[in-house]
Amino acid sequence: MLKKILLGALLFIGLGAAIAYTQRSNIALALVDNIVTQRMQNPLDELQDGLHVGLCGTGSPFPDPQRSAPCTLVIAGKDMFLFDAGSAAAKQISNMRFSTGQLKGVFITHFHSDHIDGLGELLMTRWAQHTEGQRLTVHGPTGIGNVLSGFVQAYTADTGYRTAHHNEATMPPGLAGADVNEFAVQKGQYTTVLQKPDLLIESFAVNHQPINPAVGYRIQYKGRTVVLSGDTTSNEQVQDAARNADLLVHEALSPELVGRLQEAALNNQRTKLAKIFADIPNYHATPLDVAVLAKEAGVGHVVLNHIVPPLPLHPLREIFLGRAPEVFEGPFRIGDDGDFISLPSGSKEVVYSRR
Repeated sequence: MLKKILLGALLFIGLGAAIAYTQRSNIALALVDNIVTQRMQNPLDELQDGLHVGLCGTGSPFPDPQRSAPCTLVIAGKDMFLFDAGSAAAKQISNMRFSTGQLKGVFITHFHSDHIDGLGELLMTRWAQHTEGQRLTVHGPTGIGNVLSGFVQAYTADTGYRTAHHNEATMPPGLAGADVNEFAVQKGQYTTVLQKPDLLIESFAVNHQPINPAVGYRIQYKGRTVVLSGDTTSNEQVQDAARNADLLVHEALSPELVGRLQEAALNNQRTKLAKIFADIPNYHATPLDVAVLAKEAGVGHVVLNHIVPPLPLHPLREIFLGRAPEVFEGPFRIGDDGDFISLPSGSKEVVYSRR
């Protein structure tokens, strides 16, 4: 009897597999339809009111298949903003199931290429996907106007092509590109960059010399606070801005691991590359620097980004962090592309997920 049951089950499974194989194209199309339908829905509708941080790029200028160039989504209520626009920023936003068309503003920390070189594609895709008739604003310290005008000039021909192809109603020329909000920063002071009911975004100067200006941002929404360091050494103003913040997202570099890269470059007669490796530690912070700063500032949670160098093997993460998790007693982690951190309003909760 058992033999007959097993035989019948095998025949049933085989028949099902045969049907699935013959219908594989229809099954694949049905799956695609389902995925596309989900992607077309507004992801902001599913978020609880509060501050949300999406790490769409946690890398650096180093080639790293696991990390894209710097970009960080911040969602305050229903308003979505982007901080820095490294290469592949637009694709990474889409990979996290958000749309560049929903961006209300872009904020730039400084003009190193890895923080701005995705800006052209971002502006183009935002123009194509935005449906509310609002022109994007790019915020940045002194000099952002020149940066933006360069991208707009580079994309002038493409803008014309797309308007001609899709018509002005679909691709309004007046919404292409972006407006500019250029602001000045002074050491030890805060500059209000954007203020609206329940939301305040401030900028502050950081130490990334010889890069000047270089800024970080503090975002406050309904009692929750997130601080983004930008590229910097351990810095007193970052510490001041992060005082009692719920979340600090801070860049980090391991001198030990970079030193190994420098040694390898020297051993292979790559003297120019070795010089670059020797130079970069002096304008970045180590994980231990960040841990000390966060502890003194009373920060709740710390996430590291702009990870230098790449960490292709998991044991390297422990070497990268070193003693930092012992110094800072709260949650202290290396950020990864796709990490999503939610800070609900009216709460002290910090929720980590993946997108």
